This record gives sequence, structure tokens and C-alpha cells, in this order.
Amino acid sequence: MERELKVPGIAYGGDYNPEQWPEEVWAEDVRLMAEAGVNMVSVNIFSWALLEPSEGEYDFSRLDRVLDLLYTHGIAADLATPTAAPPAWFFRAHPEALPVDRDGRGLWYGSRQTFCPSSPAYREAALRIARALGERYAEHPAVVMWHVHNEYGCHNAECFCDTSAHAFRRWLREKYADDLAALNDAWGTTFWSQWYYDWDEIIPPRATGAVPNPAHRLDWRRFCSDELLSLCKAEREVLAGAAPATPATTNFMVMYNFDALDYWRWAPELDIVSNDHYLRSTDPESEIDIAMSGDLVRSLAGGRPWLLMEHSTGAVNWQPVNRAKEPGELRRNALAHVARGADGIAYFQWRAAKAGAEQWHSAMLPHAGTDSVIWRDVVALGADLKALAEVRGSTGTAETAIVWDWDAKWALELPSQPSEAVRFLDLVRSWYEPLWRTGVAVDFVRPDADLSAYRLVLAPSLYLVDDAGAANLTGFAERGGTLVVGFHSGAVDQNCHVRLGGYPGAFREALGVRTDELFPLLPGQTVPLDTGGTGALWSERVRPGGAQVVSSYTEGPLTGVPAITRHGYGTGTAWYVATLPDAETLAALLHRVREESDVRPVLDAVLPPGVEAVRRRGADADYLFLIDHAGAGAEIAVASEAVELLGGKPVLGGSVSVPPGGVAVVREPRTA
Repeated sequence: MERELKVPGIAYGGDYNPEQWPEEVWAEDVRLMAEAGVNMVSVNIFSWALLEPSEGEYDFSRLDRVLDLLYTHGIAADLATPTAAPPAWFFRAHPEALPVDRDGRGLWYGSRQTFCPSSPAYREAALRIARALGERYAEHPAVVMWHVHNEYGCHNAECFCDTSAHAFRRWLREKYADDLAALNDAWGTTFWSQWYYDWDEIIPPRATGAVPNPAHRLDWRRFCSDELLSLCKAEREVLAGAAPATPATTNFMVMYNFDALDYWRWAPELDIVSNDHYLRSTDPESEIDIAMSGDLVRSLAGGRPWLLMEHSTGAVNWQPVNRAKEPGELRRNALAHVARGADGIAYFQWRAAKAGAEQWHSAMLPHAGTDSVIWRDVVALGADLKALAEVRGSTGTAETAIVWDWDAKWALELPSQPSEAVRFLDLVRSWYEPLWRTGVAVDFVRPDADLSAYRLVLAPSLYLVDDAGAANLTGFAERGGTLVVGFHSGAVDQNCHVRLGGYPGAFREALGVRTDELFPLLPGQTVPLDTGGTGALWSERVRPGGAQVVSSYTEGPLTGVPAITRHGYGTGTAWYVATLPDAETLAALLHRVREESDVRPVLDAVLPPGVEAVRRRGADADYLFLIDHAGAGAEIAVASEAVELLGGKPVLGGSVSVPPGGVAVVREPRTA
């Protein structure tokens, strides 16, 4: 059944927590929501203790009044199951449901997500409250979407208790078809006398005196993601049984500081993909992180529009120093997410809390009230989103894909690698950034994805890849595509077993190279390249086996050894980048690769520095988003007969002015 969000235009709102305020405040809330253009709020996210004061005893009176109030004022509800924060009475009755950390220390309740994901008592209680909510509110006219849980795995992605150990063994028995010999082979347990003779001997990768088995640790990460997914699916099934036509979502966290869940496995289980995204205060160009996150979330959604479920109007409260947003940044951030496919913009939270752990987190209605810059910006953004209503449902188009794989990320960052400085996200961003700066549209793909829509596929970091994924990527090049592979890719299979015969393992033949030894670089060390620029972080002794040498090292133990190669493979081309080139050199390389692949940017003209250009494609028109992050403003050539939607005026003279630090959104007639 196709389930759609029945909210007109772009959804706009945030987490609404009326239980934190006297009831007389609620009337002011809905009045101000109308003023700001809010049309949907998420409610009930952390209300379990108030809804179920004791086991099986419910009090829905407050939530009834909240939902009725929202409906009366034309505001839709994204109704959450409150299962991210079980009440104290639950843990008094079921202390065995509390999580245990890697060192064997039991954790206590008193915050959120302090439960073991494998706890039968937790699962039973969570499904009970979800069922009660579903049955009571399935037909409530305010409820347009179910919000399952909140930020799965944010604080309890791993639990090392005995209950989790039992669940892990059950998961392993299913994965390895109850064949213990197959597990021993996959884990390489002949090393360090780790052979298992009984399933009950297997435990989670708890703290030990030396380096853990990488295959054990990797399967544990997979299990933990799947265990939380099983909870999400169970709640979703309960809600679907009560309200078959109502869509459901849960908020992902595709952002720099979270990697606990394999969202490629999660996304197909949701009717609508949604995401939470927060800026890192120390990132001087956080707009690149927004763009990369948005492209990845859109890709997880299968190219369909998605929802931004949480971000911040200003500062957050959980970083060492919590930076406030600069003038215009709130608007640019929100519209950058819309540009990348978001059909909904929401914040944590509606009204800034006066008590509790997040009292210093910004909100749509700040502590200062309506006489504040944030409030005025929130109201202005509501008007912007109303002006962009027709953009809803439009999609992105890309001829370039970047390979993203959580297995590869997890495996790369396990202990005892050649260099702990090699980090998956950093490498992917370094390759993504020059594409962003030139306005090249990018999708993210799994290694085994259908690549037929792309001309260019980049694999900046794919340390782990199975045979099927490797064959899919190399087959793309063989059939005429351009594949670019970064260093230390293809090194191990799905079990973290090294692919013997020389590096880069699974990609040797397609790349036409063979490496016999790795030479990771020390912190701060660089090596010059004969084509100009430098390499950092990594080098290796590459020997061409049919590949053309594009660039070589000019100093050090690898003087004269190739650093970048190009190889004709089948009817396509495969490149190997065996170091991390400096930003300018990497940008020039990707520009050359892109031109050879005939991949065009969103705009043919060169973008001014700091101006972001993104295009969404609608049924009858294209929507060009132009965002000035540099603060200098820009004049950008656009199609004739175009209309700038935020100002509601036709574009005259074939160009549009982007104000300093501002945004323009141009509707262009479809030309192809």
C-alpha cells in the first residue's frame, strides 16, 4: 500500500512538547504556530511516563486535548510512540532491561534510551504502548503520520549484557545457517586460539586485554543495527494493523557523529524517510556537511522526497562550545535541505525548554519569546516554505554516484589498521567537496546498486567489499562507465579477510595495477607529485599492470612510483588514486575525470566561490536553488521565462540576483 503524507505543500514545524508547560500556554502555542506558518508538529515523543503511569494503566486525557487543539487550528500531528524513554516504574519492575557497557558496568535510568535493545520486557512494553496509541488515535483527524520511537541507537546502539549475548548468538545461528564451522571460518578463529566448539561460548566483543577479532566485531555491529531495526519493524507493524493507510517514519541521524545503523537496510522498511541533522560548531563550512547529508538521505529514500525531522534554529546544547547561527544561516540551512529533496522542514523543538537536559538547546520559540531574531527568522522561513509549495514532490537528478557502505566504514575503523588516521567520512567528504563547489549533482549508492543511470562512479573509501559488490562496480567500468577508486579499497572481503595476491584486492584487474606494500604517511607528512601538488595520509608501492601512469611521487622511498593511474577496462575507464591529493590537486583530477565522462554541472557557468547550485526536477518545470554561503551575493544566468519563487516575480534579463548571504529559487520551464 502506498502511504503518503497528507500535508499540503512543504511540511513545517518541530517537536512539540506541551506536557512541559501549563495548559494555558497551549493556546498561545497554536496562535504563534499559525503566525509562523507551522502546519505539522511531532508530538508525544517523550511522554511515556505520563501516558502510562503504571503498567497497563493509561491516561490519554492530556494527549486527547493536545490533538484536538491542533486539529481545531489546522495543524497536523506526527504522532510518536514514546518508546525512546521508558518510565522509572518500568525499570523498577524490570532492572534486567537496563543496558550494560563494554566494560561490564550496568547503566541506570534517568535519561533517555537507557534500555537493552534485546530485552524481552522492553519489547513487550514498547509494543503495548504502541498498540494502545494506534488503537486510540488511528482515526483521529489530526494524525497524519506515525513517528516510531526517536533516533534509534543514539545512546544505546550497543548493550553487552547476557540477554544481548543470547540474542547475538541467535542472530549468528541464523546468519550462518546453524553451522558453527562456517562461523569459525568466517571469523578466522584459528588465530589466537579463538576457535568455538559451542554456540554458547560466543559472547559480545566485551573489553579484553588485546585487539578484538575484526570479523567478530564487524558481525556485532551488523547485529546491533539489525536488533534495533527489529524493534522499529515490530512497532511499525502494530501501528499498520491499527491504521493501514497512515504512513510511518523514524528519524535517521545521517550526520558526522553517528554511524551505528546501516540505513541502507532500514530505509526500505519506512513509508517516508526522515532525518535529523545538526551542525558541528567547529566545521567552518558546515554547509558542505548539510549538502552531503541531504544527498545521502535522498539516496536512501530511493530518490524520492524525504523529511528533515530535526535541526536547530540556533545553538545546540551537547557540543563543547555551542555556536549560535549567524544572520541568514537559519534560512540558508533550511532551504539547503529543501534543495536536496526535503519536502518537510522541522526543528527540535517548538518552544525552548526551561528545565531538563536540553534547556539550552535553541528552539523555534526561544526563551526570549517573539521579540527575538530567531522568532522573526522562523516566521520568515514559514513564508518562504509557503512560497515553495509547488516544489513538493520534485526530485533530484544526478549522473555521478559516490559509493557509501556502512560495512566498509565499520571495518575500516576497527583497530590495527595500517593508519588510524584514515577515516571513512573524511575521505568521502574530501571527494564530495569539489563536486559540491562546482555544482555537480551527486547520488550515493550501495556497492551492489543499479548503476545504469550514472556516467561516473566514485569509490573514495571501500576497504571492505564483497564479490558481488566488486563485480558490480568493475562491471560498470567494463560496460563503458568511468570508475574512480580510492586507496585501501577492495582490501578485504565481507568477513574482513585480506584478499591475497596484492592490493587493491578486488579491483586489481579493473584498475590495471598491483601493490605489494603499503606506506601510510605520518601525521603532517606529505609527498610531492610530479604533476604538481602533494599527497598526504597514504602512499603505496604501485606497479602498473596495463594502467597509464598519471602522476608519480618525486621524493621519499617511493620516488618514481605511481600515485594516480588510469586504465582502459572493457569499453570504460578505471582510475586509481593511491594517496590523498591536496584539495586543489584532487579538484583538478575530478574535473578531468568528470569532463572525460561528459558529466555536466547543474549550471554551465562557473559558480562564484561559496555559491551553491542545486536543481530539483518537477513534472512540468525545474527548480534551481541558488544559495550564497560566502556573503558576497551573485548574479546568475538562468533560463528565459523563469520565475523567482521566493520573491514571486519573473526573472528579467536572463539572470537572477542572489542577495549577499541569501537564497533564490528559480522555476525554469522544462527544456528536455
